[in-house]
Amino acid sequence: MRGLALAALCAVVMATGAMAQEQGATQMNAPSKSDRVAVNGVALHYEIHGAGKPLVMLHGGVNPADMFGAPLAAMAETHQVIAVHLRGHGLSSDGDAPWSSELMADDVDALLEAIGIGSADVMGYSLGGGVALQLAIRHPERVGKLVMVSASIKTSGNYPEVEEAFKAMGAQAADIGAYLATTPMGKMYPDVDWEKLMRRTGEMAAAPFDWSEGVKALSVPTLVIFADADMMYPAHIAEVYGLLGGGTRDAGVDGALRPTPNQLAIIPGTTHYDLISKGVGPVTEFARAFLGE
Repeated sequence: MRGLALAALCAVVMATGAMAQEQGATQMNAPSKSDRVAVNGVALHYEIHGAGKPLVMLHGGVNPADMFGAPLAAMAETHQVIAVHLRGHGLSSDGDAPWSSELMADDVDALLEAIGIGSADVMGYSLGGGVALQLAIRHPERVGKLVMVSASIKTSGNYPEVEEAFKAMGAQAADIGAYLATTPMGKMYPDVDWEKLMRRTGEMAAAPFDWSEGVKALSVPTLVIFADADMMYPAHIAEVYGLLGGGTRDAGVDGALRPTPNQLAIIPGTTHYDLISKGVGPVTEFARAFLGE
């Protein structure tokens, strides 16, 4: 959930509460398999939907249902989707270790090992986008293709108000957590400690980070998707694509001179907060086209 600004959080939850309940029902009603696996001191919940090439889907912060409703259903039309609830979220348990994208990526790697998935494509949004990226950086043998949706790769890429919101989140965790517990999402995931989740989210997202070198060294084909009014500077979006080898020359009339197989998509009329709901058609359409190549 990097970039989910504090000022917008309650408004987002209020606007999407009913949608979260509906989308959560979609993903919880029809898995072909669901289970919890003990990894790194926590029990991670996962579900399998659809058939085809394996695709791990990783949700954004706070609300797994955002990613695991309509987006999951769309991707499960062409893939065997492994929907993972990250530690401390949804139906997964939490441990004592401080959260980080690196730790969560190691969790996902261990889960895939435990359930016998040698490699899979990976698609993540926001918090899940950072975790998906770290999975590709830390465990490249586990990742076929990567789709990273609306995630920054360094602190300075975000707008200052986004970083300030995270710094203030700890002081607001009790109030926000109490509110979240009363929402449809709170009823959907009654075992979540919402105050702890908000406090840990703020601590994780406020910690300085810079993954530029890891992105530059990525060895897996990658699609990055952003909103046109996202949480980060447009220059940062261009920087991410540049580190992936894009934007260095004209590709030619037939595209034969394209400098990299990596791709960039920017969805018009969307923000970080509504990209998955409002932009679900374009996001999944671009992702399916990229993964199907």
